[in-house]
Formats: sequence, C-alpha cells, structure tokens
Amino acid sequence: MDAVELTRALIGYNTTNPPGREASCVLFVAGLLEAGGFAVEVQHFESDRANLIARWPGADADAAPLVLTGHVDTVPLGVAPWSVDPFEGPIQNGKLYGRGASDMKSGVAAMVVAALRHTSSGPRLRRGLTLIFTSGEETGCAGALRLLEPGAPDLGPASAMIVGEPTGNRISTGHKGCMAVRVHTAGVTAHSSMPHKGTNAIYRAAHGVSVIERHHLVADSDPLLGSPTINVGMIQGGMNYNSVPDAAEFTVDVRTTPAMVHDQLQASLHLALGADVSLERFVDMPPVRTDEADPFVRMAFAVSNQVLGRDANPTPLGIPFFSDASVLTPKLGCPTIILGPGEPDMAHQTDEYCRVDRLLAAVELYEAMIEAWCGPH
Repeated sequence: MDAVELTRALIGYNTTNPPGREASCVLFVAGLLEAGGFAVEVQHFESDRANLIARWPGADADAAPLVLTGHVDTVPLGVAPWSVDPFEGPIQNGKLYGRGASDMKSGVAAMVVAALRHTSSGPRLRRGLTLIFTSGEETGCAGALRLLEPGAPDLGPASAMIVGEPTGNRISTGHKGCMAVRVHTAGVTAHSSMPHKGTNAIYRAAHGVSVIERHHLVADSDPLLGSPTINVGMIQGGMNYNSVPDAAEFTVDVRTTPAMVHDQLQASLHLALGADVSLERFVDMPPVRTDEADPFVRMAFAVSNQVLGRDANPTPLGIPFFSDASVLTPKLGCPTIILGPGEPDMAHQTDEYCRVDRLLAAVELYEAMIEAWCGPH
C-alpha cells in the first residue's frame, strides 16, 4: 500500500473528535506495522479510543531511536456543506480530499510507508525507530497525556523526534504553547423585573471580557514564533431569560512563547480581572523550541536540500498552534522538528485536502531522514 492509498484508507475511518472513536483506525495501523515486523503495543482508554507505540530495534542497543509521531483524530466536519464525501478521499486535480487529509492522516500515512520501506529491505539501521500514534490530540492532547500516566506503555529513550503535523513539508523547529483558563463570575439571582435586587454575573463576565480585550501580554517577541496572542473563545451564563443570572463563565486562550511562565501568566490575568473572579486552568501546553544549531536540525535541513532543493526550506518555520510535542518532547527530552505534507491553511477547513505531490515527497523526506539519522549498521 502506497502513501496515497493509505491516506485514503485512514480518511475512511470517521475519527472526528469529539467523540473520537479512533480505536479501529489505530488497530488498522497497528496491523500494518506488525505485519512489517514492528513490535506493537496498543493502549486502550475511554470508550473506543487507543494509542499505538510501534518499535523496530536498531543494531546498536545503546543508540536511542528516532521517534515519528502523529495523531489519527480529526476535528468535526463543521456546518458548511462539503463538495465531496469527507470520508472517501477522492483525488481531483492532484489534491486528495477528506477530513484529516492535511491534519494529519497524510502525515501518519507517509511516516508508516517510510518506516516500512526501511524495515522491509536494505541494511539494518544502527538506531531503531519508534512510531507513536495518538488519539484525542485535537481536544488538548488527551491521548498523549494518557501516555504519561502510571501503567502506560514505556516510551523508552529517544534521540530525536519528527511530528507529522501539516507544514507543507516545511521544517519547523518550534511551536507556541497554550494556556487556557475558564473565568468564573458569581452574582445574586433575582427576578428580571426587579434586577436591583440581584447582582448580574453576566455583566461581571462582560466586564472581564473587556478587560481581556485590552490586556497587554508582557512578553518579548520570539524570533521564530513571534508575539503571544490572547483570545476569548466562549462565554455562557444564566438559567433563563427572566432571571438575573448568578453564575457565568468565559474562556481565555493564550498562545505562549518560550519566555513565558504559565503560572506567572495566570497570576497576571487574575490580577487584571480582579479578586472577585476565579480562574480554572484547563489547558496547559508548553511551547516547543529546538535550537537551529542542533545536529538533528542541521541534518533535517541538509536532507531537505537534497530531496526538495534548497528553496523548499530556506529558514525554519514557526507554528502558532500546539501539538502532541508539548507533551512528548518534555517527556522524551529530545530535539524535535515538526514536518508534514499537509497544507497548514487547509487544517480544519471545509473541503480539506492534501497535495498528492507533497504527500509523496514527504515519504521521500522521512525515508531520507531515517537513513541519515539512524544510519546503516
């Protein structure tokens, strides 16, 4: 099965999250890798969800493996109608369409095909390969976080990691982190015909939203990732139209740069909003940044120059969103790049697609990077 066929097969599994239900897709990939000689371990969690760890040992037991990682869940389809069946993977004008085509079933497929090419033929690699495929990334890296829990499969050591998120085959050496909080406001309920007898929690929340809109994030701009951003994404409150609401809440999402400390950031938000609100942190993902002088990064750019030409990756790409690397990179303690065939601008979009030429090129990139980094015995 080539990368195009495999991407189409993966798109055929409806893994929209929520609810996810990624287990059947994960087990399909596990079967392919196991048939190719990988030792596979599946971690089941929640209802019909799973993570996969697949290992191919290297000839040198002391050489830590290269990790290739991605996720198999996707975001929901949205309300706008699609012009194609989002789970069939049709190809039109050199573009493969479907939910997850860019984010990021094409990346998973390219990694699997590249890994199987190396393990099915040719000399044995000096370093081993570890493939980690997760569920639940789209809703806060739920699957990756499960891999940190007691009793989870041992991820083992890692010399470096490639995350297959959509970059259009550009090499990224880092992405922003995320701290998201729920801001709770309290009031006193009363009949809406006598609002003076109550305290309106929604008004307090609205004031808080205005504070956030004007709030200045104290952080230097990062040369790769730029400046942090802040956004209010949700607001809710009240029980019915004819009561003064006694509770309301809104969410604040801050995309952070490496210089920022999340505890200090939350404290500064609380100070700006005032003592009469409470803050509940529900997403806490650190930024990821690898030095451009790292040997693994230098290798990746050298390989890209050979495979794609020097104009394809003139400088590292900075990414504003977070990925499973926020969880896995601190755990593994290894240099990390983000590199995948998907189109960044097509992630989460109606009529999502991946360019077929970039998908095939990603296989060549991954294969060449495996050879360059893991090396023949």
